[in-house]
Amino acid sequence: MEHRIFETSFASVYPHYVTKVERKGHSREELDFLIMWLTGFSMEELDHHKSADTTFRELFDAANLNQNAARITGVICGVRVEEIEDPLMQKIRYLDKIVDELASGKPMAKIMRTPVEPTTPQRDPARPMTGMQNP
Repeated sequence: MEHRIFETSFASVYPHYVTKVERKGHSREELDFLIMWLTGFSMEELDHHKSADTTFRELFDAANLNQNAARITGVICGVRVEEIEDPLMQKIRYLDKIVDELASGKPMAKIMRTPVEPTTPQRDPARPMTGMQNP
């Protein structure tokens, strides 16, 4: 048996996402930015889905999921997102998770799982190099 959220319209849930993030001092624009990041939609495409009768199934069928989405981890609705077996349910929970993270004040770069470039430790020029030496 399929979960009813699959056939629920995105437009019916979106206002709840907005309420959640605005109540915590964040904007609809930030929410839309994160949804576009996750789904790969343009603003026009997202606006269409917000006003149409698009189901969550149709929404994620049309999406080009961000490659960093698989890096979204944590618990949502009492379940670890990374352990959800149904691909559609996992995508829906990715969305729920990033909405929760925005509402809780997590920095955008962390929500988007932006990889941090490793930094090379800077060598102190006053200290001699150790290791391999020229003969």
